[in-house]
Amino acid sequence: LRFDQAMKLIADHPVLVHTLTDTRPETVMIAMGQATMHPEGRFFPDTYRFPKGTTDVVILKQAFDAMNRVLQESWAKRAPDLPYARADDALTMASIVEKETGLGEERGRIAGVFVRRLKMGMRLQTDPTVIYGIGETFDGNLRKRDLLADGPYNTYMRVGLPPTPICLPGRAAIEASMNPAAGTELYFVARGDGTHQFSATLAEHDAAVRQFQL
Repeated sequence: LRFDQAMKLIADHPVLVHTLTDTRPETVMIAMGQATMHPEGRFFPDTYRFPKGTTDVVILKQAFDAMNRVLQESWAKRAPDLPYARADDALTMASIVEKETGLGEERGRIAGVFVRRLKMGMRLQTDPTVIYGIGETFDGNLRKRDLLADGPYNTYMRVGLPPTPICLPGRAAIEASMNPAAGTELYFVARGDGTHQFSATLAEHDAAVRQFQL
């Protein structure tokens, strides 16, 4: 989920006591004591059990603290020589990994592809960041003009990570971003069955695109 989707679940929950005057990002982050922080990626997705009468702010604070705890635990156990200046960079990477695959066995490989690209100065060229940048106007169809429209979340146009996470990543994606799989793969393409074909060279990738996409 993205932050706005999670907030809708909380706002619509019939048992929670709703104390927030609104659920705009700035209002929520002020309640967390982090007025200047962007909310995306900052709340840990999990099952939260609570007694009737619990407020929305209490649940949000639990999720906020849980994400900080998981992020710091994973950061302490990260692999050496990662291209991250800080744990927040790894959180952003984790959100991309989360959006690229739901398969546990692929998370480390996808993180490995993106980490190698960062180290080489290659663009990440990942569709989910572009879609996030489009926002609510995205109609489900990513077009060539979208990939060519420059913006902070367009990783086809800009080198490096986007400025914030693009969803609320789970523990597995965070751990994958901290300990990516070793290898030489720089590309992957969806096979159409929920899995991806990984390639080390552009020629191999182009062949995979022809096989699985065209």
